[in-house]
Amino acid sequence: MCGIAALFSQSKAVSKHALEGAVRSLIHRGPDNQSVWLSPDQRVGLGHTRLSIIDLTTGDQPIANESERVHIVVNGEFYDFERQRGELEQRGHRFRTRSDSEIALHLYEDFGTHCVRRLRGEFAFVLWDESNDLLLAARDRFGIKPLYYAVHDDALYLASEVKALFAAGVPARWDHEYFYQHATGPAMPDRTLFEGVHQVPPGHYLIATRNSLRVQRYWEFDYTPAAELAASKRDERSYVEEFAAVFEEAVRLRLRADVPVGCYLSGGLDSCAVLGFAARNSSAPIQAFTLTFDQAAYDEGDIAREMAALVGANFYPIPIKQSDIADHFADAIWHSETVFSNGHGVSKYLLSRAVRDAGYKVVYTGEGSDEILGGYVHFRTDMLAHNTQGQDPAEAQLLLKQLEAANAVSRGMLIPAGETGAMHSVERLLGFVPTCLRVFAATGQQRLALFNDGFKARFHGRDSARLFLDGLDVPAVLDGRDPLNKSLFVWAKSFLPTYILNLLGVRMEMAHSIEGRVPFLDHHVVEFLCRVPVSLKVRGMTEKYLLRQAARPVITDSVYRRQKHPFLSPPVTTLPTERLHQMLQDTLRGAVLASVPFYDQKKVVALLDELPAMTDAARVGSDPVLMSILSESCRRDSNSPPAGPQGTEPDDNP
Repeated sequence: MCGIAALFSQSKAVSKHALEGAVRSLIHRGPDNQSVWLSPDQRVGLGHTRLSIIDLTTGDQPIANESERVHIVVNGEFYDFERQRGELEQRGHRFRTRSDSEIALHLYEDFGTHCVRRLRGEFAFVLWDESNDLLLAARDRFGIKPLYYAVHDDALYLASEVKALFAAGVPARWDHEYFYQHATGPAMPDRTLFEGVHQVPPGHYLIATRNSLRVQRYWEFDYTPAAELAASKRDERSYVEEFAAVFEEAVRLRLRADVPVGCYLSGGLDSCAVLGFAARNSSAPIQAFTLTFDQAAYDEGDIAREMAALVGANFYPIPIKQSDIADHFADAIWHSETVFSNGHGVSKYLLSRAVRDAGYKVVYTGEGSDEILGGYVHFRTDMLAHNTQGQDPAEAQLLLKQLEAANAVSRGMLIPAGETGAMHSVERLLGFVPTCLRVFAATGQQRLALFNDGFKARFHGRDSARLFLDGLDVPAVLDGRDPLNKSLFVWAKSFLPTYILNLLGVRMEMAHSIEGRVPFLDHHVVEFLCRVPVSLKVRGMTEKYLLRQAARPVITDSVYRRQKHPFLSPPVTTLPTERLHQMLQDTLRGAVLASVPFYDQKKVVALLDELPAMTDAARVGSDPVLMSILSESCRRDSNSPPAGPQGTEPDDNP
């Protein structure tokens, strides 16, 4: 895991000083080495900050091919690289390093841009091909590793984080149009909150030449049609056995490192399954790092401790208090460059810091399981309500009522309630409205009520859900597919890359130079699950059924029988005596929010004034919106510009 930056100009020389500034802003991603390279004609610059994981001595970047006419910088890891390296050497390639990163360089020499299809892992890279005057920038299939770009002053800028683009000279301004989209509907995988700054979407690569720039898809989810799955005679046991084998291979491959590999461990099925299979393939006890909270309803320490004991892992608890979240909220915002709806991102920030302090650079994480196996309550809701084949209608209705009751007991933490407005365009396209889109819409209605009149009027009538779906090849991917798989696809294209893998994944890990490895998002695992009947993903009230059966030999009975508990920090609106609550009150009533160009502060203050008289459920329902506004208004320190993730100025003048 590293940080990368690149500059590419059509005609004039790029600025080495600007590139060095971008690299310096990414030093937290790669403290072990920093370097820049400029092409002979000075039109191209590549920068790299290195976190050394494999090949600790010769793996510095950029790396050049044998003729030194192709150069590459890579962020991430390629798995099974030794086999591919052997094949490349048999075809005559000579390697300069023992690093996994170098295989992408030589695969490009053999296969051109199609090399990305042969890569297995979590990656983003930028490659310069001098002979063909071509720049290639690629991102892994699910967006585990970030890659941003902008065109400014007739030059293309690329980097692992938006702050590096700003450091290189790209102007920092809010994108008002996308802010509205992000606040009222699903987030888009190719956009950012910043004007002119885009993402290379997951499963895509960017090609730039002197006269063109295009983004090309190279991978997509390929769900088996519903009728074909329904007609299959394959037995459940064979699915369980194959999934266990495919997943265990993904875990085993991610043990490869020249430094120790630890594991993030909660009381949930996902991280426990990862630890169970990892322990079975490790010759030494694995260090398991667990967050614990001072509120029993959110603490999973005892369950995690039991799991660690089962597999002989070393249990390392990390206690977190609300005051800790307040103290580090602004730092976590600075690193994430996005909006928080809960303090859980700060908790992950503190978890990663503790891992670094314990001397580790690499950890397993459980992200991605819920998105491919239907782990959230809204997936169970869609399965019961819309995947009617093979279900008893009366039983399905009974289970739906049980889900509603459970959500009420949780005070709306499982599925936030609220008005959604008409969603006819979604229903026409998908055949139903996925519950996750209703959740986005309900939250959006809460945000709309707090916008100032001018901002609201500017985008009046905009259909955020439809605009999101318009950016996807919905007919080709989803026609004839099960409703549950449609819901999984929508979530995997919105919340997974833009929030889960960002705020709860790579950004909080790399804030402290930690590489997270994500076996659930190995593309062999995902492609297998696209061919699995939906009844093996969600069965009645049991989510991730297939994973439970496959992992049962390596997890505790407590974990096997436990339902999904979302990873959340306690809602700040329910804790009025805590420092984070006071931070929320002070910030949203103060001058910083008054300068944010989207909100009517009087409306926000009125909501704050209503909190003491609200029911617990109403306070919990308001928490994500207020936390989002807090994150948009946050200062990192007294020397940072106010308002917005990564310090955009409130009046849009950087």
